[in-house]
Amino acid sequence: MTAESADLRTRWTHTLLAARAGAPDPDPLPYAENLLARWAEPQRRYHTTAHLTAVLDHIDTLAAHAADPDLVRLAAWFHDAVYHPDRSENEDRSARLAERALPEAGLTTASTAEVARLVRLTTTHDPAASDTNGAVLCDADLAILASSPGRYAAYTAAVREEYAFVPDAAFREGRAAILRQLLDLPRLFHTPHGEREWEPAARHNLTGELRRLTSSD
Repeated sequence: MTAESADLRTRWTHTLLAARAGAPDPDPLPYAENLLARWAEPQRRYHTTAHLTAVLDHIDTLAAHAADPDLVRLAAWFHDAVYHPDRSENEDRSARLAERALPEAGLTTASTAEVARLVRLTTTHDPAASDTNGAVLCDADLAILASSPGRYAAYTAAVREEYAFVPDAAFREGRAAILRQLLDLPRLFHTPHGEREWEPAARHNLTGELRRLTSSD
């Protein structure tokens, strides 16, 4: 067991017990094992346990902005639990996995519904103004966009590897369209911290990547 996987198991257990108010049964670890196996699937290059860890770390940074940070953390665990780059329904399938697993793991119907809603929200990353849980999850998921130049380059390279089955020209066109959509948004981040600390760097990185992708057009 790696240090990362051991840490994730501990974080999962603490979060699940907190979300279900400390109820002792059932054992949280089998659910962690299933999720970690999903996050380690071979088709993943960016959407790996490293991404999960980073999102959880960012949620810790933003937790004060969320109405229920433990449910946001559970949503992070499930938000890419089903991930196949050649399919478009990953978020919905991940949400349906949460809807099956979390009641078995001891969560209430209302808490399960909130986690599933948050997972589906990562399709658009566009929470309502009053949706503090959604704002924290979406900001944590997109925080990679504001990373250092070297880390951002590694992120874009990993995304390209996940889509290795797509020809270069088609990938550049599709990726450029996504970048334009993001840059056209009035704001990428919805928490005060995200808007203050991440928005400028993210827009700089996205603009630079778009310029590189379209420089040969």
